[in-house]
Amino acid sequence: MQLASERKEYLQELTKTIRRHIVKMTHHAGSGHPGGSLSATELLTDLFFEHMNVNPNEPDWEERDIFFLSKGHCTPVYYSVLAEKGFFPVEELMTFRDVDGRLHGHPCGEHIPGVDASSGSLGQGLSLANGVAMAAKLDGKPRRAYVMIGDGESQEGQVWEAAMTTAHFNLDNVCAIIDWNKIQLDDYVENIKGMKDFKAKWEAFGWHVIEIDGHNLEEVHSAFEQAKTVKGKPTAILAHTVKGKGISFMENTHKWHGLAPNDEELELALKELV
Repeated sequence: MQLASERKEYLQELTKTIRRHIVKMTHHAGSGHPGGSLSATELLTDLFFEHMNVNPNEPDWEERDIFFLSKGHCTPVYYSVLAEKGFFPVEELMTFRDVDGRLHGHPCGEHIPGVDASSGSLGQGLSLANGVAMAAKLDGKPRRAYVMIGDGESQEGQVWEAAMTTAHFNLDNVCAIIDWNKIQLDDYVENIKGMKDFKAKWEAFGWHVIEIDGHNLEEVHSAFEQAKTVKGKPTAILAHTVKGKGISFMENTHKWHGLAPNDEELELALKELV
């Protein structure tokens, strides 16, 4: 199913709004992770607004699809999408990382509607997704489990142990979204521990792999639609993205992995996100 033109226009404007939230939130907090949040914006926006079976008015609905943010430090984009979807007020975004607030730097599944599991220790999200997907199969429920994994995070051994499990049990209700922005905390991924033949690795582990431009909404939308049709094996969406996407001075550099914009930088960023 193609993305209708009016929905594409709506999502394009929504991604700008979410990017504005991201820089405002991190500026407010004086900390946070804008780079990897900006790279994941189209992916999470299209997922939550076009594909996931969720109900903001009933966040614990038993039939819902489940999303796990395995790269748990990228909460600015996660919270922004949840707020715009209606899980909690948009105004609450400006309490990000406040001591007495619930929007912590890493998501807490106990306090935030729409967050089904706490995360932050890298490498664990796919294991959680496997558990939910396996339970759904045993219960005969159609729910799907989505998990976003960072490319740097994929250096964790648990990712590949979990990937073996997903394929071994034919969990075709699991969709892994790899935010392939090529940069981790302090350098390019290839300089730290290269992910050579990344697509071939996932295929060798028994996954159906879709490689896309993670900022092209039509490709993103098509990938999620295709994933729902794949039977007998899980799907990995390898999304080529740009760290800091949408803000020229933040793009393609590790500097903005975990740095908040100051007053002047915020003003410049917002001018680019009109």
